[in-house]
Amino acid sequence: MKQRHIFVAFFRSSMLGYGGGPSTIPLIHKEVVERFKWMNAEEFGDVLAIGNTLPGPINTKMAGYIGFRVGGILGMLNAVLATILPTIILMIVLLTTLVTFKDLQWVQGMTKGIVPVVGVMLGVLTWQFIQSSVKGLRWPFTIVHLVVGVLFIEIFHVHPGFIIGGLLLFALCKPSKSKEQKGLS
Repeated sequence: MKQRHIFVAFFRSSMLGYGGGPSTIPLIHKEVVERFKWMNAEEFGDVLAIGNTLPGPINTKMAGYIGFRVGGILGMLNAVLATILPTIILMIVLLTTLVTFKDLQWVQGMTKGIVPVVGVMLGVLTWQFIQSSVKGLRWPFTIVHLVVGVLFIEIFHVHPGFIIGGLLLFALCKPSKSKEQKGLS
C-alpha cells in the first residue's frame, strides 16, 4: 500500500507540474506534507534547500530522497520512476501534437495561460517558506536573508546552490555558545 501511495504522489505531481521542476515543487509539497504527511513543512524546506545545492532536476532528486525515506530502496526507485514516467509519456504524445498545431491561436493561448498559475503556486510556496523561516529566525533575520539572497542572485548572478551551500557551511561551522558559556553570561 505504501509503495502505491509513493507512486501516486509523485506521478500526480509530475503529471500536473506543467513547466518543469520548479512548478512541481508546490505539488510535491501538497502530496508529501499535506496529503500523506510523510514530513512536515520544515523538513520539506530542508530537503528542497539541500536538493537545490545538487546538480540535476530538483523533482527527481526530491522524489529519490523522499521515496527512500518513506519506502527504502524500492520506494526511491518507485518515486523516481513515477516522476519521470509522465514526462516520457507527455513528451511523446504532447510534443508531436503541439508541433503539429503550434501555430494555432488556442495552443499559444494555452501555453501563455499556464504561466500565471505556476507563478501563483510558487508565490504561495514562497510565503509558506517565509513563515517557516520567521518561526526559526524571527522577522529581522528573515528580512536580511531575503534581501541578501535577492542581491546575490539578481544583482551579482550567484547561483542559488552556492548561496544555500554557503549558508549550510555557516550553520555547521559557526561558533555556538555552550551551556557553560550561557550560564556565565
